[in-house]
Amino acid sequence: MGNIFLRYVAASIGALAMDMGVFLALLEVGLLSIAASAVGYALGILTHWMLSSRAVFHDRVSDKGTAARSQQKAMFLASALLGLIMTVAIVGAGTAMGIDPRLAKIIAIILSFLLTYALRNIVIFRQLPPV
Repeated sequence: MGNIFLRYVAASIGALAMDMGVFLALLEVGLLSIAASAVGYALGILTHWMLSSRAVFHDRVSDKGTAARSQQKAMFLASALLGLIMTVAIVGAGTAMGIDPRLAKIIAIILSFLLTYALRNIVIFRQLPPV
């Protein structure tokens, strides 16, 4: 269990690097903080799927080309969209309250991480009992 969590943390750091890099770059060119957080998060999602399916839950990913694999991708995307909604809401609310968007984003990262890890580990890539 701990090994999966550590691999998930590492994958999340990679996805976060993509997310935050894009977020900060878009803020720098003048994009609204809510839009910048959404674009950064979306690219982080793609990065996370690539890392999660190959390095974290590789032993729980369904075979390519199967309905089960398509279902996992759809559920992974749904979990990411829940994280995106949470991220945009927190950054938007934080900004509206006068909180620096970068601080609001950090809060969103922590809460989104906890939500998506739980969904992905327990539901999407659940460990099936041995046959």
